[in-house]
Amino acid sequence: MDNRLTLKKEERISIQKEIDCLFEQRDAFISYPLRVVYVKQKPLSGSTVAILVSVPKKKFKHAVQRNRMKRLMREAYRLNKTSLIRHCQEKECGLLIAFIFIGNELCRWEEMETAMQTALDTLKEKLE
Repeated sequence: MDNRLTLKKEERISIQKEIDCLFEQRDAFISYPLRVVYVKQKPLSGSTVAILVSVPKKKFKHAVQRNRMKRLMREAYRLNKTSLIRHCQEKECGLLIAFIFIGNELCRWEEMETAMQTALDTLKEKLE
């Protein structure tokens, strides 16, 4: 595994078939302000874990705000993903994950990082 903390294209869900599978055969939980939807399935891109990040237009009308929240979510995942990826490699399973922002207002970096760490820890527990 690459030791650099990057978020490559292969680690993002972009294939419609995977998106459909994720929202049809899903398990979900909330780590406020995130709703985490996941399915145990190896991504078609070949990586161990692939993510999708979403912020509803209904909550944030301005694209600037939606993009900021998505950027925070991706950054929090990027910095904290190594333990989850290592765990999935040990279990020899794959994961498709969607992080959906459900908060009503913009949150700070500290809140987002704490929520992401909690979400990733919960995911590891659910893989047991």
